[in-house]
Amino acid sequence: MAIIESTVSPGSEAFEANRSGMLALIERVRTFERRSIATSGKSRERFEKRGQLLPRERLSLLLDPGTPFLEISSLAGLGLDNPDLEKSVPGGGVIAGIGWVSGIRVMVNASDSGIDAGALQPMGIPKQMRIHELALENKLPLVQLVESAGANLMTYKVEEFIIGGGLFRNLARISAAGLPVLTVTHGSSTAGGAYQTGLSDYIVMVRDRSRAFLAGPPLLKAATGEIATEEELGGAVMHTSISGLGDYLAEDDRDAIRIAREILANIDWNRDMPAAPVRNFKPPRYDAEELLGIMPMDHKRPVDMKQVIARIADDSEFLEFGENYGSATVVGHIKIEGMPLGVVTNNGPIDVAGATKATHFIQACCQSKTPLLYLNNTTGFMVGKDYEEAGMIKHGSKMIQAVTNATVPQITIYCGASFGAGNYGMCGRGFHPRFCFSWPNAKTAVMGGEQAAKTMSIVTEAAMKRKGEVDHAKLEAMEKRIVDHFDSQMSVFTTSARLLDDGVIDPRDTREVLAKVLSICRDAELREPQKMQFSVARP
Repeated sequence: MAIIESTVSPGSEAFEANRSGMLALIERVRTFERRSIATSGKSRERFEKRGQLLPRERLSLLLDPGTPFLEISSLAGLGLDNPDLEKSVPGGGVIAGIGWVSGIRVMVNASDSGIDAGALQPMGIPKQMRIHELALENKLPLVQLVESAGANLMTYKVEEFIIGGGLFRNLARISAAGLPVLTVTHGSSTAGGAYQTGLSDYIVMVRDRSRAFLAGPPLLKAATGEIATEEELGGAVMHTSISGLGDYLAEDDRDAIRIAREILANIDWNRDMPAAPVRNFKPPRYDAEELLGIMPMDHKRPVDMKQVIARIADDSEFLEFGENYGSATVVGHIKIEGMPLGVVTNNGPIDVAGATKATHFIQACCQSKTPLLYLNNTTGFMVGKDYEEAGMIKHGSKMIQAVTNATVPQITIYCGASFGAGNYGMCGRGFHPRFCFSWPNAKTAVMGGEQAAKTMSIVTEAAMKRKGEVDHAKLEAMEKRIVDHFDSQMSVFTTSARLLDDGVIDPRDTREVLAKVLSICRDAELREPQKMQFSVARP
């Protein structure tokens, strides 16, 4: 394989400008993430008085020491709880990710009960549904650390109630797919949330802390007039000795986590998995730090995406496919820690030849069972009379069909622009890539704000002319509104907040993230869980 020659000039003015801009965006992401942790941490005194651990302390005890944890959607709900981003607390009230517990790779869903007692936050339901989707697709057991006040009745929305039922449907599907669902109920699990506990295969409850009931004392009294204590209605002792809802009675949070780890250690989940082959590989020849200075903050400036590939691929080797045909679309083979990977990326808009080449390459990767990586950096498919006559729609459709029906895991990273139908051809979120991440500078939109504004200005000006008078001040004001409207929606701080990716990653971590998800995908392809007609039911 050919080694990519570096053309990056780390000392140049352009590089330093790009680097400074990227570092500022990374720090902004980290600021929002730290705010979530700090907000939850403000509850420490209250938790300690109850003899409880904070949610992230529970998570830390659950995970195997020194093992990687891939957090999912840390910016979920940003700006949706409070439009003032300086006061918004993202995360959706859920801490989620993929990590190792007792030597088993699992999906973890932990209530962030340090924030509003674990009540659902904006995007909390969609985030959990994405977590379930990832568990199913990647054949991962699901571990839940539950302590939730449920829905906030002061901000009740009927659509959240209806759609939220999908959470419980998913738990039944995960269990029936042969994927164990293990829940530690650390505190409240009330009303519909009680089924988050009840639809689990293994349930650990904590003495004097766990609460699981369909109606708490206030609702029970309001609905029936009956008076009962929380412990009588749904305490851990009652459920583990009378109702049969709980399987294990723990003395405190630490004991509960210990039991959860022992359960996973004893189900022998990895018994039929072939040992991962030993893969020899060399790291990239170029420093990952240089990824900070490659991407310009202005998406209209050209970028050679081969320079990105050179800093994530083993030994910076790249076997390019069809180099001289449709050259603005770059495709070829690399390896990440010895694992083969097909790459599709963009050095410009996608033209007829580029779409045709990409279609061919995607189908060839499916034939050889090679996973695909899409590094998005395109303003879309080419437009114009010549391109329309050449069949741009037809050939673009072929590329979209190939992406849609690909039979191998597909991973998408938004590195720069992802505009128009180019987002579709490059396996945008709507095409259900197995994993989808963004760099902090990424922009996603149907088109650039300036193009949208000019389009509407041309249409509006023509209408004004038909009426006999053109108001240029009105046109300029309209253009500004449209640009502002588009620009406010295209950044990762808007798209990631709405779960249009699985999280924003530091470009320097790209190779590490890819190695993790490729390993997850590989294990999923090899694993054959014991599927059942129904999920595991309570006694």
